[in-house]
Formats: sequence, structure tokens, C-alpha cells
Amino acid sequence: MSEFLPVSMAELEAIGIHQPDFVYITGDAYVDHPSFGVAIISRVLAANGYTVAILPQPDWHSDTDFMRFGKPKLGFLVTAGNIDSMVAHYTAAKKKRSDDAYSAGNKAGKRPDRAVIVYCKKIREIYGDIPILIGGLEASLRRFAHYDYWEDTVRPSILVDSTADLLMFGMGERSILEIAQRMKQGEPVSKITDIRGTCYLTTPDHTPFGCAECPSFQQVAEKKDAYAKACRIQYDQQDEVSGKRIIQRHGSRMLVQNPPAISLTQEEMDAVYALPYARTYHPMYEKEGGVPAIQEVRFSITHNRGCFGFCNFCSIALHQGRKMTTRSEESVLSEARLLTELPDFKGYIHDVGGPTANFRHPSCEKQAEHGLCKGKKCLAPTPCKNLTVDHKDYLRLLRKLREIPKIKRVFIRSGIRYDYLMADPDESFFRELIRHHVSGQLKVAPEHCSPAVLDAMGKPHIETYKKFQKRFYQLTKSFGMEQYLVPYLMSSHPGSTIRDAIALACFLKEEGIRPEQVQDFYPTPGTISTCMFYTGLNPYTMQPVYVPRTAKEKAEQRALLQYFKPEHDAVIRAALIRAGRRDLIGNGPHCLIPAAPPANPKKHQDSRHRLQNAAKGGGNTRCARPKATEKSAARSSRSSAKHGGRNTGSR
Repeated sequence: MSEFLPVSMAELEAIGIHQPDFVYITGDAYVDHPSFGVAIISRVLAANGYTVAILPQPDWHSDTDFMRFGKPKLGFLVTAGNIDSMVAHYTAAKKKRSDDAYSAGNKAGKRPDRAVIVYCKKIREIYGDIPILIGGLEASLRRFAHYDYWEDTVRPSILVDSTADLLMFGMGERSILEIAQRMKQGEPVSKITDIRGTCYLTTPDHTPFGCAECPSFQQVAEKKDAYAKACRIQYDQQDEVSGKRIIQRHGSRMLVQNPPAISLTQEEMDAVYALPYARTYHPMYEKEGGVPAIQEVRFSITHNRGCFGFCNFCSIALHQGRKMTTRSEESVLSEARLLTELPDFKGYIHDVGGPTANFRHPSCEKQAEHGLCKGKKCLAPTPCKNLTVDHKDYLRLLRKLREIPKIKRVFIRSGIRYDYLMADPDESFFRELIRHHVSGQLKVAPEHCSPAVLDAMGKPHIETYKKFQKRFYQLTKSFGMEQYLVPYLMSSHPGSTIRDAIALACFLKEEGIRPEQVQDFYPTPGTISTCMFYTGLNPYTMQPVYVPRTAKEKAEQRALLQYFKPEHDAVIRAALIRAGRRDLIGNGPHCLIPAAPPANPKKHQDSRHRLQNAAKGGGNTRCARPKATEKSAARSSRSSAKHGGRNTGSR
């Protein structure tokens, strides 16, 4: 196993270093695995001759931890970790979580709220004017003035609140190396203002020319239409080919976002994933039971980055970007062979994916020269006529992985875009997916059934899912297998009225889908859906969007997705009556709830289940069992959730 980077002064001095180039502070426990951004960035720096000391989850109530390594030569790197610290701490209902998969022992409370800001301010208190570079998901998605769901207000760029010098957004390998090189050569961090993939603050008179200007922080905080316009400008310029610099005034200073970093070449991406990761959590966490987040990714492989699916509730477009980049076959195969040599490998590769597993090349040919289209989606509401649909490369990779000695099965768990799959006239991948790569359940994400809601989400209409579902079960049956679809569903997304929620409940009953867990829309920073939630406007049309806001309506929409549970009957009954849908109350096969509350809820639920099976012809009821982890909690942000890593469960 590879050595971890130093986490103590003793470990640092043991390798002959008394002052590191960088001290890297993270809100996560230290896990040296390429699914974790800290691991990738620290290993990239180390491979290029820089010394990095890791300071995971420092106690922010005192100075002691922050002084562990003394003053670094070049500066501090700061990240909240793999997900936004507020998402890590709170549910969509703003209730405090009791667990944290990115902390040892799954214990919450080991990082502060708004971790990037808290860490940076503590550094400033102790070290004064020392370079601070921030990155990771929390910094990346809060780089502009943004709506903060937890305070229900618009906050300024995190650069303002944190007092950091530079912000790196997206995949940071190129950015950090150029910054480090120039700082090592003696260039002041205040002069490093031209690096792609970075943001900085300056005075208005030093603002570069030729920028796309957003409405100011003051304007977006006061006027919701200005916020919506700013959101569109920001998204329209997030292409590495066509994107301009973006500026947004914050009082007496100007925020400048340089164009996104150029994506790594395949050779460069291969090199990143070939670095000597320890591939597990630091042994100092063993006494607490380890770090749960490693379990889902320890035997998984990332083969791509980016996602041209571009769902509105997803942050990938603003973070990783829509352009696809991939590793070579040999790079992926080499990592698979390495996994087979780990002592606890049992023969199963848990995933070969990324933000979306079955994307392995650009969505069309023209984007190499012109970039991805502004304001358009490659797949929704229908596939673009220029879309290139081809699973051959991915299928060839999966076949080669299956042939490696010691590998029993190769699963795909990070999400299949079923609309992309259905657009492929060659069914070879679909067939082999079912025969070889599904571990009993395949997670897919129809999200809703209402055309209006799906349009607000940027998702294909439900007819595509129905075709996919039908063919999935036809193929499964023809292979003599028992496998099921696990559909992700979302309640209370902008655009969803109570009538839309009722329509979804009727769809679920008709299809025999009984989700055990459902997810409310979570307005995480930076997404288009969050813009709709805050402003009530679609930023691309400026047309009003209905937003379910009250706790009562959210509870009703959530309950309707689980209409089959007797404990929801009273809430659903009130919602149906108010919506004028008394026809769905009663004992008929189309009804959602009975005419009167049952005397024996448990017996009644079993009876309702049997009736539903009978109505469907028996044995065709499918239960959705999304795993209740921090990843599923953060699905609505739908980002890579990792500064340089992968994202499981993608929609």
C-alpha cells in the first residue's frame, strides 16, 4: 500500500521536511482515494515536486490544529470536502443530520457550517496576509452571489466572505499546478489573475475588458429578475471553448471569473488516476470504525468526467462542465487489475462510471470547435438531431474488464441515462447491461411524470422512461433473470403543483412502483432549479414557475409519492379534496386511498398491496430502495461532489 501524505509534524519531518509548500485543510476525514478531491489535488502536487501536509477536520474552536505545521512556504489550500458543508449537515427540511459519511465513525459535527469561510477566517486570524486558495464543491458552486437556502437570502461570492485570495472552480489539476509554479517563482498571489478555472476579486478600474457582466450582488439580492438573468449569464459562459470571463460587482470590488480550465487530455487524465493513492482512509480513523464514504467507492472505477445531460437540479454543468473527458481503456483496466490485488477484494467491481456511466465521448462533433450549445440540452425534451449515440467503446471496455482474472462481476451503479440508451439503435449494450452489469436492481431517474415538471427539470418526458421500462423487463424475462428498476423520484421541484403530484401518484400506482424513500427537492447552491425556487422564474424564458414552498404542501407532495402507506391517508385525503380529486378516494382500482381510515392499518396495507398486485397481473410490483447515505442526501446537487473525483448515483 502507498504511504499517506503527512498528517502530523512528526510525519513531515520523517521525510526530511520542516516546512511544507502547502497545508491542505479539508472538512472531510482524510481518505487517499481518487474519488476524493483532496487526494487528487494533493497527489498531483506531490507528483510535481511540491510538499503537501494534510490537515483534516481541524478543531475550529481553537488555534492549535491550524498551527500544527506552522506557516507553509507557499500558502494554505482550503476545501469543505466532497460536498457542501451545509448539505452535509442539514436535510432538505433544514433538520440537523445525525451522521456524516465523510467523517470517521459516521459522526456528524466534525466540521463547521460554512466550512470554507470558517477555516479561512481562522487562518487569517493566525497568519494574517498569507495566500489562501479555496476549491472543492462548496467554493465552486458559491463563486458568484448565490441564493442560500438555509438563510433564505442571497449571499455574496464566497471569496468575499472567506477573504481567500483565489478560488479554483471545477476540476483543479491544471489550475493548481500553474498557481503553484508561479508562486514558487516568487510571483505574488495578488498578481495571479489570468489562470483559467479561477476567480478573484479586484477593483473596478482593474477589471479586464471583453467580459460578460452579471447584475451586481446588490441587484440580485434586491431583484429576483436580476438574479434569474445573472444565473443564465453564468451558465451560458461555462464552456471552455466559447465561454467568456464573467464579472459581477460586489460593492467596491469586482468579482472576476476567468473562463473554465481546459479539460485534461486522455493522457493527462490517465496520469492523474495512476498516481500512488493509498486507496483507503488514513489508519488513524481505524479506532473509530473507519470512514463510511469509502465503502461505496473502494472497488469502483471512474472512467469519465463531465455530463452533457445537463439536468437543471444538477450542479455538474457549473462545476465539472458538460464536456466529456475519459480515461483510456488501458488506464481503466490497469486500475481494475490493481483492485484485484487489494487484500479485501472479493471479486466484484462495484461501478465503472462517473457522473453518468454510459457517456464516453462528446455528445456531437461540432463542440470541439464551437463548444456546447448555450441554452439547449442534448437530450431533453428530446434528443438533439446532432447527438452522437454510441455505446461501442463503453461496451468494449466492460467486456475487457469481465475477462480480467479474479473479477467475478462488474456492476454499474453510478447511473445510466436511459434516454441516451434508448436513442441507440444498437441494443447490444442494453442487453449486456442486463445480463452482466446489474446487481439485482438498476437505479434510473425518471424523477417525475408531469411534462411541465420534467421541462422545469430539464429531463425527458415520461414516455421515454415507459419504453425503457417495458424493454428492460422484456429483456430481463427473456434472460430468465429477476431484476428490478429502482426509479429515483423527486417531490416539490419547481413547476410541480399539487395536481402534478397527484398525477405522479397515479402514475406510480398504475406502474406498480412503491418507493420506500422519496426525496424533496433540495435547493443547493448554484443550480438552475435553485434559481427557479428562489425567483419563481425560469432563467431561460423569464416566465413564471410555480414553486411549492410551504411545509404543508411539501408534506402533501411527499406523501402522495407513498400513497400506499396508511399513515399518509389523512394528509392525502385533504390534498385530494382541495384539488377537486375526490374520485381518487374510495375502494375502486384507480383510487389512491380508501373512503375511510382503516381500523387495522397494518392489515389494510397488506390488503392494498395484494389488490395492487392483482390489478397488475401479479408479481410486477417494484420497490424503490434508494440507499440512505450522504450521497443520496446530496443527490439534488447532482454534482461530482468531488473536486477531482466521481459521482455515484448520477441521474
